[in-house]
Amino acid sequence: MIPKDPAMLLSFVNLKLRDYYNDFGKMCEDMDIDGKEIEEKLASIDYSYDKEKNQFV
Repeated sequence: MIPKDPAMLLSFVNLKLRDYYNDFGKMCEDMDIDGKEIEEKLASIDYSYDKEKNQFV
């Protein structure tokens, strides 16, 4: 359901956060996905979640 490629995943997650969710944890819970796995995959391309901005930067 979610993209496997880290760059595509970044775009997907940031779009969901921007348009539908005000919190990464709520998004993961609602979509029934492993937030730690997403964070690790995005960390592999030097992105991390910024709670203030509600996006991966």
